[in-house]
Amino acid sequence: MFDAKMYKFHKKKKKKKKKKKNAFLNINRDVCEINCRPFLLITTKSRFCVLEDRSNPLSLSLSFSLSLSHTHTHTQTSKSWKQVMDYCFRSLTRLSVSTIVLAILLSSLSFTCTEAYDALDPNGNITIKWDIISWTPDGYVAVVTMYNFQQYRHISPPGWTLGWTWAKKEVIWSMMGSQTTEQGDCSKYKSAQPHCCKKTPTVVDLLPGTPYNQQIANCCKGGVINSWAQDPNNYASSFQVSVGAAGTTNKTVKPPKNFTLLAPGPGYTCGPAVVGKPTKFITPDGRRVTQAMMTWNVTCTYSQFLAQKTPTCCVSLSSFYNETIVPCPTCTCGCQNNITHPGSCVDAHSPYLASVVNGPGKNTLTPLVQCTKHMCPIRVHWHVKLNYKEYWRVKVTITNFNYRMNYSQWNLVVQHPNFDNLTQIFSFNYKPLTPYSSINDTAMLWGVKFYNDFLNQAGPLGNVQSELLFRKDKSTFTFEKGWAFPRRIYFNGDNCVMPPPDAYPYLPNASSRLRFSLFTIMSTCLAVFFVFV
Repeated sequence: MFDAKMYKFHKKKKKKKKKKKNAFLNINRDVCEINCRPFLLITTKSRFCVLEDRSNPLSLSLSFSLSLSHTHTHTQTSKSWKQVMDYCFRSLTRLSVSTIVLAILLSSLSFTCTEAYDALDPNGNITIKWDIISWTPDGYVAVVTMYNFQQYRHISPPGWTLGWTWAKKEVIWSMMGSQTTEQGDCSKYKSAQPHCCKKTPTVVDLLPGTPYNQQIANCCKGGVINSWAQDPNNYASSFQVSVGAAGTTNKTVKPPKNFTLLAPGPGYTCGPAVVGKPTKFITPDGRRVTQAMMTWNVTCTYSQFLAQKTPTCCVSLSSFYNETIVPCPTCTCGCQNNITHPGSCVDAHSPYLASVVNGPGKNTLTPLVQCTKHMCPIRVHWHVKLNYKEYWRVKVTITNFNYRMNYSQWNLVVQHPNFDNLTQIFSFNYKPLTPYSSINDTAMLWGVKFYNDFLNQAGPLGNVQSELLFRKDKSTFTFEKGWAFPRRIYFNGDNCVMPPPDAYPYLPNASSRLRFSLFTIMSTCLAVFFVFV
């Protein structure tokens, strides 16, 4: 790391005798910098060693900081760069180990949190549009619409809950298509009572069957919003709100702030309201287009870590070529401990099962799972079932171990390199997901409507299954090293825990492919012949 202002090179005038040019470097020994990322700078007095920034924050290289304020003529050229490097690396040994470790730890503080980033859906988010459609004497009327632009993550029952903080002293006079959970203190209004006077209102969707005079388009679905890829006709939810004690022009009105979204639990982080291009509305007859007075956009992104500290699903594996069944890793979603945490799980054969399931906590979102080694509400099993000459077959089974949750409109996302040659799928719907258009290795699977789109609670009916038929690509297909198993699996948008790679079912005798001897084939054919003749 050189500073051009710290030194000057002076060229010596040419003489009759040709001499080599050199510069004696007067080194500033009082400067030593450890620079980890642009925003962190630690200065000590143990010479002059620098950890330079690189594009990869984990890639650090050594350099040195020099003070070349003086240049002199010297007869020996070996005293220049050799002396510099000697000083630099000698000074490095004088740095304490704790200083270097501290610098590396501090450098990690400059990392940007990427928990909300999903590699399989990089552009997925929920966008809230706040469209002011008309002005009133003391405020405005707005239509608020939530668009679920996520490919496979939907909002399941009991639905979304939206909150915000008013910028001034606004109140809600009335609502259509939704309601606030609390009215708040409206005692200062003597004649007409507002719908809500809270500074931080909390809004929920109305239930199906709401009277028509209280509905607007895309409302009243109990807060359920399907994913964009799974059901593009039902990926939005709307409500209308009449706001008072607010501005009455584009210059005086202020957007709400501190938006929060529960869907139905935590996990979403919403940004500030940003002025956007006014939304245009088409009349029901399609012959006229109206435009919002003003539009604010709010973007909310999802983080599985914020939603739940522990995983919610796991994956088990098996194959026809190995008798080993690889279970979900032990304690994936928790551990059985009825001594310190009684009631954390329920034995499937317990005589008190019905009373526990229908107990006081039956309406809560807290899972009540069947006692297993993995303790996950959902298990996905991938079984390599058959091997043909040109094809191979897989069976996928999703099992619900949660006694308090029925999963409607469930979906499964699987990443495997052979999905570009998927030939047939049985009893599931299928859609390829191609976030990176040149790669087709990710598939979204979900149930057939009125057949298996509803995953029942834990019990004999708490599972759905399907089979997938793949065409072999001779250049890539193999059963070696776990290639036949998925790279990752998501259930309802949450990443499921895979077994460790060294536990995958392996080929017999460490063979890279299945080999059938001629004798085995002939023996099988003769046996079949004698059975039927």
